[in-house]
Amino acid sequence: MATQHYHGSCQCGAVSFETDADLDNTVVCNCSRCKRLGSVLTFVPKDQFNLVSGEQNLSEYLFNKHKIHHLFCATCGIESFAYADAPDGTPMVAVNANCLDGVDARALSPQAYDGASR
Repeated sequence: MATQHYHGSCQCGAVSFETDADLDNTVVCNCSRCKRLGSVLTFVPKDQFNLVSGEQNLSEYLFNKHKIHHLFCATCGIESFAYADAPDGTPMVAVNANCLDGVDARALSPQAYDGASR
């Protein structure tokens, strides 16, 4: 699929963003949060992510080791993305492919990540 430019948003549209992502490398996680949300994640360097609107409408949720900043729309409750650092310290964004315009996340072939054991 290669890297492409995408626009995404929460359900109500209050939070919107643009990113360059490669959807050939998506992940599903079985941690207590991702499993319940059904997120299909793609990871992009923070400099390839642009929050277009809605920063003031974001609420944050931290759990477990408090290393991933789960951000969700305070109006509709959708988590479109989260901020965290990669193991090498690179600032990253975990983008929920379900929130990308024109993308059928269920048609992707994500790899399983065992977040429940970490």
